Amino acid sequence: MNLKPILAAVVVAFSASALAQTPATPPAAPASGAVSADREAVKADREKTKADKKQTKADRKKLRADKRAARAAKAEAAKAAPSTTQ
Repeated sequence: MNLKPILAAVVVAFSASALAQTPATPPAAPASGAVSADREAVKADREKTKADKKQTKADRKKLRADKRAARAAKAEAAKAAPSTTQ
């Protein structure tokens, strides 16, 4: 049995189906106004992300300070309260 003609038919069929799936024309470029709007949206999103990071950093700093203060208050309370164990 000769496999070359079968193999050639499979290769031709595969390449034809692959070519059929590619678009005939490239997609149209967006209008310049849309590009500008996208650029502005990306810039605004970047600024919002930066502000969110700054706020998160401040929140963490405050949380650490609050924890430190709570530990200090607990230690002071422990010092002030007389020990009941003898």
